[in-house]
Amino acid sequence: MMSGQGETTILTEGLRKSYGDVRALDGVDLEVSHGTVFGLLGPNGAGKTTCVRILTTLLAPDGGRAAVAGLDVVRDATVLRTRIGLAGQYAAVDENLTGFENLEMIGRLYHLGAAGSRQRARELLDRFELSDAGDRVAKTYSGGMRRRLDLAGALVARPPVLFLDEPTTGLDPRSRLGMWAMINELVGEGTTVLLTTQYLEEADYLADQIAVIDHGRVIAEGTSDELKDRFGGEVVEVVLGETADRTGALDALAPMADGPSEPECEGRTVRVPVRARAGVVVDAVRRLDEAAIELEDVNLRRPTLDDVFLSLTGHVAEEPSSEEQAEAEAS
Repeated sequence: MMSGQGETTILTEGLRKSYGDVRALDGVDLEVSHGTVFGLLGPNGAGKTTCVRILTTLLAPDGGRAAVAGLDVVRDATVLRTRIGLAGQYAAVDENLTGFENLEMIGRLYHLGAAGSRQRARELLDRFELSDAGDRVAKTYSGGMRRRLDLAGALVARPPVLFLDEPTTGLDPRSRLGMWAMINELVGEGTTVLLTTQYLEEADYLADQIAVIDHGRVIAEGTSDELKDRFGGEVVEVVLGETADRTGALDALAPMADGPSEPECEGRTVRVPVRARAGVVVDAVRRLDEAAIELEDVNLRRPTLDDVFLSLTGHVAEEPSSEEQAEAEAS
């Protein structure tokens, strides 16, 4: 098993999968280092869940190969299932069992024994702040509690590799932040995490490396900062006065624009893509002043992953696609 820092724990080469005429994965190459969070970022139906299903042995690929912890996902599927944990978009808990009984049952399925299963269940209930609710049936849990119980279940056998398929979908902001803290804690202990998400701020906060996937293909890869630098640049945003000449403002700021991009105006806000340099805000104010253009506010901001994603794909991250429908039909 691959476990050294910097070594590859998850690898895919030319991974392909189709549902009828729809190509959910069209030659995906991924490489995830040990002890890191790898974010697979894309809209609903981009192929993220299909990729996770293959890597967790739940679905066979049509082509290419994949290995997790040095084990082939097809040839070594039985052994691999003992080395991985999976928490999906929807909490996979038995609503008629208590939180404790859910975790104890999973422990027994992993052959931890009666005493070992009970001890592990108590440990995880405490770790995920569910001890007070451990004797309540899961159907009385809130959405955030069920999601924490689901993640606890994925950790019963202490897997070195964890797959989280949109783990915070539908959670309120407080529960989402709590889940992020738990994921960071796990990685700090050496767990390797592959995280799929359509929440751009989630990938920005958690992931050491990000791959952007769209229509079954990886269209960009790098750290959050690398993706922003490569596709975004910095932007000067100017809020014009109510009676300001917008065409005049665009003309005055046009010489500042970096590369082929030109200033854009939306309402009273003018956005100018610029190359990072000292004094760029002062330069914008000077140009508008010389043109007698009234302004209310001006600031410089870095691009967000929202900007990067829109630039790469031409649509927002939440937009559904045909792959989503095909994945749902094949579930």
